[in-house]
Amino acid sequence: MAPTIQPDGHLHSVIVACQNQDGHWLLIRRSANVPGPLRVCFPGGGIDGEETQAEAVVREMSEELAADVLPVRCVWRHRFEERAITLWGWFAELHSVVLVPNPEEVDEILWLTADEVINHPDVLPHTDGFIRALQQALG
Repeated sequence: MAPTIQPDGHLHSVIVACQNQDGHWLLIRRSANVPGPLRVCFPGGGIDGEETQAEAVVREMSEELAADVLPVRCVWRHRFEERAITLWGWFAELHSVVLVPNPEEVDEILWLTADEVINHPDVLPHTDGFIRALQQALG
């Protein structure tokens, strides 16, 4: 199923933040085959059909990293004005020990501190806003 334009005229997508015991965040480097090739970002993707945001979180993490996650809560929203996309940023518990990147979507798995994420030269725009929302929500 393909991502669906929502009633507000936007494509809605989820991005997913998982943190390890050391406080590092799970990010990916996108493959060369997807929009924003080789950029660093949180895993995620478009909400398909009638699925909920939480269902999209679970599906996207499975598709991109063969990861089992438990969506905890949505902590951030960003509505792009220059294009019809709304991002929903979710915090999720990672239940998988081994991650297997899907080479069609993921070039590399990264575990980064919040400062490393914000200052990474290849990070996608607005990632800093999501990091700040995570820090505020998680105390």
